[in-house]
Amino acid sequence: MTPQEQSPTRPAEGLVRITNIVYGLHAVSLVLGAFGSAMVIGSFLFGWPSIIAVVINYVKRSDVRGTYLDSHFSWQIRTFWFALL
Repeated sequence: MTPQEQSPTRPAEGLVRITNIVYGLHAVSLVLGAFGSAMVIGSFLFGWPSIIAVVINYVKRSDVRGTYLDSHFSWQIRTFWFALL
């Protein structure tokens, strides 16, 4: 490993928990969409759990910079916006 290549730092335990909660919120939206009257994609995008999850992603994004959770947050945000398209 060269000096320019830095390994990601270890995130705080609370940030790992937040990441898992965000995944859970997105999953709840999908389940509500699958078993509710709304379409799954509509529930994912406009359901309160997914909206709350993406807000948490944006608020906590700077806290996870430089950790392996950064890629998870980016993926969660991209998935939300790509689904919107």
